[in-house]
Amino acid sequence: MVISIVKSMPPDAVNYLIDKALAIDCVLFMASALLSFLSIRLEKSTLGLERWAEIIFIFGLVSMTIIAVIFAFEIV
Repeated sequence: MVISIVKSMPPDAVNYLIDKALAIDCVLFMASALLSFLSIRLEKSTLGLERWAEIIFIFGLVSMTIIAVIFAFEIV
């Protein structure tokens, strides 16, 4: 939703950076979901996959929150 709002605004450097940061954030969430899925499906010990999935997910949440606050309050 935020990406579509950013796309509808006049293009400038801030909107460009927000757009790209949110795209990268989507990739982080996809990587986290993929690692979680693999940790469920694989039969061998997957503690490493689970740990990386958690780390990437938390990093994605934090980055999405920071991006949303910057966008909402136009800090930049």
